[in-house]
Amino acid sequence: MKFTYKYLLVFMVLLFVVCDDFLDRPPLTSLNDETAWTSEDNVRLYANKYYTTFFDGYGTGYTVDDAVLMGYQFSDDIVAQGNQGNFTRAVPNSSIWSYTVIRSLNIMLDRVENRMGDILTTEAHNHWMGIGRFFRGMRYANLATQYGDVPYYENVPSDTDFDDLYKPRTPRNEVMDGVYEDLKFAMENVRASDGDQFVNKYIVAGFITRFALREGSWQKYYYKDNTRAKKFFELAETAGNMVIESGKYDIVTDFRTLFTSLDLKGNKDVILYRHYDAAVAVTHSIATLNNLNETVAFGANSDVIKSFLMNDGMVWQNSSVADAADFTLSNVMKTRDSRFEATFYDKPNARNRGSYLYINKFIPRDAIKTIEGGITPTEYTSTNNQTDYPELRYAEVLLNWIEAKTELGTAGQPEIDKTINKIRNRPLAADAIAKGVQKTTALDLNNLPNDPTRDGDVSPLLWEIRRERRMEFLFEYSRHHDLKRWHKLDYMDTSANINLLAGTWVNFPTELPSELNDANKGALSVVKKDGTIVVYNGTNKNDMKGFYKGVKTLGRQPFLNQLNVNIYLSPVGKTQIDDYASKGYELKQTEGWPQN
Repeated sequence: MKFTYKYLLVFMVLLFVVCDDFLDRPPLTSLNDETAWTSEDNVRLYANKYYTTFFDGYGTGYTVDDAVLMGYQFSDDIVAQGNQGNFTRAVPNSSIWSYTVIRSLNIMLDRVENRMGDILTTEAHNHWMGIGRFFRGMRYANLATQYGDVPYYENVPSDTDFDDLYKPRTPRNEVMDGVYEDLKFAMENVRASDGDQFVNKYIVAGFITRFALREGSWQKYYYKDNTRAKKFFELAETAGNMVIESGKYDIVTDFRTLFTSLDLKGNKDVILYRHYDAAVAVTHSIATLNNLNETVAFGANSDVIKSFLMNDGMVWQNSSVADAADFTLSNVMKTRDSRFEATFYDKPNARNRGSYLYINKFIPRDAIKTIEGGITPTEYTSTNNQTDYPELRYAEVLLNWIEAKTELGTAGQPEIDKTINKIRNRPLAADAIAKGVQKTTALDLNNLPNDPTRDGDVSPLLWEIRRERRMEFLFEYSRHHDLKRWHKLDYMDTSANINLLAGTWVNFPTELPSELNDANKGALSVVKKDGTIVVYNGTNKNDMKGFYKGVKTLGRQPFLNQLNVNIYLSPVGKTQIDDYASKGYELKQTEGWPQN
């Protein structure tokens, strides 16, 4: 399925515009509201506006705030030039959730339920109620993940009903019970097919695997409630079964092609994708950031580099592959899991100022060859990019499903073979094969990798499933969410892990001798395998071999075990607490943060 802005009619958006501030919004225009709910086509047009709300893709133009690659630079995969991103460590002056989307969805659900009884068939009524509840469930799930307890509305509050507008925060479990019911209803009632431009039951089920797995993990690892965890893990399993058993999807495409195609229509690896088309002025700029000419300030750190499996399926510390401990980029390209080669340029490159490991995951291989030849195609400059983005991949559903099954204790070798091993067996690009890249050996439950860095509280199988996600989704949406739901944000502690601040291995005398110049004296350093840091001083050129680290690349401020700080949930602002109080109501602060 694909979508572009050309399917969003502007007048429908304008009919129902609401202010970002939930407590300061205009009333509905009665004439528009009366005329909008007269046909199924009008309901479809109303619902179409949510596609760009929930499915960011590569963003549009230079707008990349929540888009892939740019929106989630905050994780243990990324090193930035200079200062690393910090966690919130104090209650902000002004900050609170937005209920614009919830209000709009509740309007839709109310009108379909109460004004279209004689217009829609029972099947159409249930479908559109399912679409509205699908989007509402996703929105509430995101709010609960960010804030924990949040006000829960299934109605459209009156502008004059302050008791409703200023209602207390609803306990998270009640909110997520509402999400559970919304998502189940959607999975059971949304159409199996509503045209290749629109959400169907398999798209719903695919996203349910994401949100149900997330909540199951939060309940198990953060709230320590195994009963509720089981409820959501089972929902993720059920939804995954629906997608897998449909037979509609498969793993048949080489990795980079998934992110660099001009049209993903009909690709069996993709459940939902966002289509870009210059003819209707819908383009992006993410591929430009991969074009070798753009200087970027962030890249993969040596922690994630070291986490990639060898192609024998083992970790580098005890692999049987020759030269497993050699991190020279040319060697890493051919000895690691094939997703490494598909994600990065094969030579150290100073234009990636964060790590010297230039990202190529989101630009076609042929474009890179042309650029190496001295010509940068216009379509991979500025905001001219038209490559499609796979919003929901079959590989994610498989990895969500196998993780849920493992948490439930029902995963065996057959389940591993139909998920992780199916993904590892995806086709390799011809260019990758020419470099000596091989498919990674299948995961064998009787011969799991012996990783000396594994957390003692994570089973060997779960550890490998989590590693698989890290390799599969690098620079996509999920890593920060994964760390939160596993209660593992401590992995981002730069004071405990120098690998978070270093990039790729560079032999500067032979690979980048031009960087050993007067301007880089005292500014460029390398981290040796034993953790020793060597700073370039102008006379030690031959010793500049190691994992690149900028001298001014600094760690995060302390964020663990800080008084009145909860890095897992966001605080609300002082201004909003005071606003509630001024009207005679109480807005409680988020768990773990001070009330005043």
